[in-house]
Amino acid sequence: MSNTNRSGRGKNRRNSAAPQGKGKASSSRQPSQSTRPFSSQSGKEVRPNGASLSGVRSKGRARESATIEGLPVSKNDETVIEIIGMNHDGEGVGRADGYTLFVQGALPGETVRVRVMKTKKQYGYAKLLEIVKASPDRVSAPCPIYDQCGGCQIQHMSYAGQLAWKRQLVIDNLQRIGKLNVLVDSDTNEEDTEHAIRVLPTMGMDEPWRYRNKAQVPIGVTEGGLVGGFYAKGSHRIIDMETCLIQHEHNDEVVAKVKEIGSHLGISAYNEETGRGLLRHVVVKKAFRTGEMMLVLVTNGRDIQHKDEWIGSIREAIPQVASICQNVNKKQTNVIFGDETRVLWGRDVIYDFIGDVQFAISPRSFYQVNPVQTEVLYGKTVEYAGLSGKETVIDAYCGIGTISLFLAQHADQVYGVEIVPEAIEDARSNAMLNEMKNVKFEVGASEDVIPRWKEQGIEADVIVVDPPRKGCDPRLLDTILEMKPERVVYVSCNPSTLARDLRVLEDGGYRTVEVTPVDMFPHTVHVESVAMLVRDVTEG
Repeated sequence: MSNTNRSGRGKNRRNSAAPQGKGKASSSRQPSQSTRPFSSQSGKEVRPNGASLSGVRSKGRARESATIEGLPVSKNDETVIEIIGMNHDGEGVGRADGYTLFVQGALPGETVRVRVMKTKKQYGYAKLLEIVKASPDRVSAPCPIYDQCGGCQIQHMSYAGQLAWKRQLVIDNLQRIGKLNVLVDSDTNEEDTEHAIRVLPTMGMDEPWRYRNKAQVPIGVTEGGLVGGFYAKGSHRIIDMETCLIQHEHNDEVVAKVKEIGSHLGISAYNEETGRGLLRHVVVKKAFRTGEMMLVLVTNGRDIQHKDEWIGSIREAIPQVASICQNVNKKQTNVIFGDETRVLWGRDVIYDFIGDVQFAISPRSFYQVNPVQTEVLYGKTVEYAGLSGKETVIDAYCGIGTISLFLAQHADQVYGVEIVPEAIEDARSNAMLNEMKNVKFEVGASEDVIPRWKEQGIEADVIVVDPPRKGCDPRLLDTILEMKPERVVYVSCNPSTLARDLRVLEDGGYRTVEVTPVDMFPHTVHVESVAMLVRDVTEG
């Protein structure tokens, strides 16, 4: 189960409530901006109206009977196509006489037989029926409910293949959306590559399983008792789950035990349609370094029947749990958390480390779900900042101060700004926890606060941005261009908005030197990137 949708990642911005499929199996099948054109094996843009593929044959109704006039295929037609790329959603992309078809489960380089399920004017969707020729990157997905769950999209692809595809996805977006000059592998002997952007290989994991430290599991009910797992793709139908291969094993154990104890005590599950029932979600947080765990019961009301017995049974069965909390959410919504949170037993926080920095994790505070790769991501951020210990750094979108505190170990002074008041409270607490006095945090929008800092005489040598999926606010980009820091480090969770914003910064006098993709979420389509920009002195 992976809730890596960072649209909620405005760091409480960050009370993300996406259904827990990846937490984000979208019910909408229309491709997003970054879906088309798609990543091809060659890395070149492939357009829906391009030339037809060789070796494509079609059977079924004739072209003239197509639902949309002029299309080469109609709904329910079967055809054999070559898969020449994979889109942002992890769907294979092929052509039937020049018409683009998206095929869930197909991989680049494969020849597949498909049935057309839906047609639009420029593209359609097809169901994979048979793999005629398999990709060398095809593997058997180890998860027993992979075909039902929306949590992972590319378990059927080798991990090496995933890393290569994610790098290519970043390259494609930089070239197509940003119109940026990217140094591709075939350019190594060309003369015009001096100022081209280097996109390094994706930084992956040695062990790309069991990496998630947080589970957010919706709860339902059957005749046998409580069920909890994932929403099926594109729905709110709960698929019961005993284990998730990208979750830490202890998270699985806690969820299973809570379901077992709750069923024994007759705890009711929330029903979305009627608005009745008590238990809505079970949220588990695991601190990888300290081993501490937090359990949050999200309930439809304050009163919990058999509360003391339930807490006692959980403590006895799961001794590593250091905190049991309740969050009350009585709203008829798919948002996970409500406004009220209280401690039922133990502490109100658990503690963990990223590198040498300690963090207090509360029930609703944002904390990166892959702590191993978070250290990799932040290490690359510090490297790109090029700090010597004398610099002043501004961290826009600072959240609970994770990147700020990493930077503060290497800078003279760090200023963090975040629009969510609760996140800034956490940031200040984490600074005190680590006895870091060279970092200051302020609540507000970056585009409002940073100009005010400039008026106060604060000049930044480096500005770091880590925006939500929608990218940087245009006014923040204008502010960066006005402040003219020597370096900008852009941490991105969305290659398309990264490319768009890099174009703005390049047009304003910066040069993107290098981009490193980091695989924070193996077996999903998501990729983080860190970009290093330097001010082009020739621009004045």
